[in-house]
Amino acid sequence: MELRHIRYFLAVAEELNFTRAARRIGIGQPPLSNQIRDLEEEIGAPLFRRLPHGAELTEAGQVFLPEARAVLAKAGQAKALALRAARGELGRLRVGFTGSAAFSPVVPSSVRSFRRAYPEIDLTLAEGHTTRLLERLDAEELDAVFIRPGRIDPPGVRSYVLGEENMVIALPSSHPLAETNALPLSALSDEPFVLFPRAAGPSLFDEIIGVCRRAGFEPRLGQIAPQITSIANLIAVELGVSVVPLAVAQIRVPGVSYIPIAGDGPVARLTLATRRDERSAIVQNFLARVLATTVEL
Repeated sequence: MELRHIRYFLAVAEELNFTRAARRIGIGQPPLSNQIRDLEEEIGAPLFRRLPHGAELTEAGQVFLPEARAVLAKAGQAKALALRAARGELGRLRVGFTGSAAFSPVVPSSVRSFRRAYPEIDLTLAEGHTTRLLERLDAEELDAVFIRPGRIDPPGVRSYVLGEENMVIALPSSHPLAETNALPLSALSDEPFVLFPRAAGPSLFDEIIGVCRRAGFEPRLGQIAPQITSIANLIAVELGVSVVPLAVAQIRVPGVSYIPIAGDGPVARLTLATRRDERSAIVQNFLARVLATTVEL
């Protein structure tokens, strides 16, 4: 049984006349009669009584009529849903973000914009460090990730740079230099550094180490923070100093001061990464919202 059989049956059932039904659906009357006979043979019972000037439904036809309407309506709904899914209006989206990326206005604004535009998408968010997020992206556990890769884009993904921001020095508020308007990185040459593990974000870690070396010293690594957003808490208890993205300065932990870097300082890039071969319409819609939000901000 095919949908066209259902449509032909409904046309005859509503017109109660084979000629008018054929004219309505745009085929000849003999082919329509043949299609109805094929349907009746498949069902195993006549659906119409042929009259001299029309037709009427049999008992079987009367029972079949509401079910046929429901089938056709369901088919129409299925087609509409399939088209919406093809346009990226239905389905799921899994987005990852680093802790420091969440402090950029681009991330919450673009996620909010996407949710408002596509309320029927099942959107889930996951926080992690850059390396782990990229692993989950590659494993297809996430569809897009906001990361801070430093100056070098990660291999094997498609990256969209959303912006760059200067990094700043983070000092204990009790430090003698905490009230300075700006500091060169060389002023930290004798200080222990509080940094996140290199494995958590190799590119950004290397960027910080590299800019210290260009300033003439090898940073002395002290306490390791589990992630970049934990650094402020460790600085507050005077375990060392650090260099963090400007957005992280929004974490107002008592006992921590943020000082601009004088001269050459590292830059933190905010990047949205997707799989290189990504074809999902949902991901493309999300990307469009992110890029539009970036321009607006």
